Amino acid sequence: MENALLEAIIRCTYDAITVVDEKGNGILINPAYTKITGLMENDVLNKSASVAVTEGESMHLKVLETQEPVHGVRLKMGPAKKEVVVDVAPVIVNGELRGSVGVIHDISEIKRLSEELADARDSIRHLQVKCSFKDILGVSDAMKAVLEQARRAADTSVTILIRGESGTGKELFAHAIHNASERRQGPFIRVNCASISPTLLESELFGYEPGAFTGSLRGGKKGYFEEADGGTLLLDEIGDLNMGLQVRLLRVLQEREIVRVGGTAPIPVNVRVLAATNADLEHKIDKNEFREDLYYRLNVLPILVPPLRQRRADIPLLAAHLIKKTAGDFGRKTPRISPEALQILFAYNWPGNVRELENAIGRAMISMTPVDEIILPTYLPPLGVNVPARRTELREVIGEVERMLILQGLAENQGNRTVTAKQMGISKRSLYNKLNKYGLI
Repeated sequence: MENALLEAIIRCTYDAITVVDEKGNGILINPAYTKITGLMENDVLNKSASVAVTEGESMHLKVLETQEPVHGVRLKMGPAKKEVVVDVAPVIVNGELRGSVGVIHDISEIKRLSEELADARDSIRHLQVKCSFKDILGVSDAMKAVLEQARRAADTSVTILIRGESGTGKELFAHAIHNASERRQGPFIRVNCASISPTLLESELFGYEPGAFTGSLRGGKKGYFEEADGGTLLLDEIGDLNMGLQVRLLRVLQEREIVRVGGTAPIPVNVRVLAATNADLEHKIDKNEFREDLYYRLNVLPILVPPLRQRRADIPLLAAHLIKKTAGDFGRKTPRISPEALQILFAYNWPGNVRELENAIGRAMISMTPVDEIILPTYLPPLGVNVPARRTELREVIGEVERMLILQGLAENQGNRTVTAKQMGISKRSLYNKLNKYGLI
C-alpha cells in the first residue's frame, strides 16, 4: 500500500523523477520525465542509467559509486539531446545503499527566456544616446560652471569621475559628454555596479570563455568592455564596486586590455570610462573600502554636479519643463504654477534633488482636477523646509524667480507684453516696471 501511494505521488508531480536500484538499473520514471527527455518506460526500466544520457556522465552511476549527492549538473538526455540540470541523491535504508533518485530540470525554456532578457538588456544599453548639453537645463552660476567644465572634458579622452548627490542628473551629464565627444558614433553602455551581484558583475564587465562556469554560454560571451569598444562605458555607482573588481578595473585603465573570466589571453579595448557616484570615496579610502590608486586613476577630471539647493535659480526653468513633460504624459493641458507654489519649491531643501522635484510636480498634477489651470500650494505634496533660507537670500531668490517667469512668459508669447502681463495676473504697467527693474528693457 505504501509503495503504491509513493509511486502515485511521484507520477503526479510536475518534477521529472527517475529512480534506479543499487546496480544502476532503472526502476521508476514519471510522466514528467518522459515529457522532458522523450524516453519511455521501455527505454529505461531494467536498463543501465547510462542509456538515458546522450552527452555527459550518468549521475546515478556516480552517486552509487561515491554515495554522495550531486547538484546542478548539466547533461543532455534522450534522443533529442534535451539540455537538463540534474540533482541526484543516494537512497540508503537501514545503512544499506538501495539505489538513487534523481530530479531533472528542463533548462531549455529558462535558457531561452534568459537569452531573450539578455538580448533586451543589450538592446537597451545600445540605444542611441539622445541627451546633449542643450537638454541639461540650468541658468544658475553653479550650473553654468559645471556645464562649461563638462563641455571641455568632452573634448578630451581622459577618464572622468562624475560626482553628485542622488537625483542630480549625473547620468545625463555622462550622456551629454559622450554625445559631444569624438566617440559619439560609438556605443554608450551603462552599468550599475550596485544592482548586479559581484560574482555576476565580473563576467558581465569582462566577459567569459567557453566553459568558464556552470551555466555559461557554450561559445563564451563578450563583456561590457568589449561591447563598448570604440565608445564609452559608464560605470554608475562605482563606489559599490568590491575590492577584487577594483583591482581588475585598475588594470584595464592602466593597460587598456581585459582578460575574460576563465581566460588567459589579454584582449585590447579602446574604451573611454566614465564613472559616477554619490558616495564619499575619500571616506571609503580611509576605511580601506576603496583603492586609493584606483581613485586617482578615475579622478583625473572630476565633475561635481551641484545639488538643487545650490542652484535654486534653476527651479523655475526646471519646474516649467517638468510641468510640460508631466502634462504630456498625463494627456492634459499644461498648467501654470502660482507664485505661492513656486515660493514653496524655493524654500524646500530638496534632499532628492531634481528627481524629487519631478516627483513633487507629478503628485501635484495628480491632485488637480481636469479643469484646473494653475498649480496652487494646496496641490503640492507636503514639503518640509529642511534648511530655512536667510531672509536676504530668499528675497534675492524670489526676485530671480520673478525675472525668470517674465522671461519665460515673453518667450512663450513671442515677446507680447500685453498677453504676458495678463497671464501673470498683473497690469501691463506693473510688467513694464518689473522689466525696467530687472534690466530687461
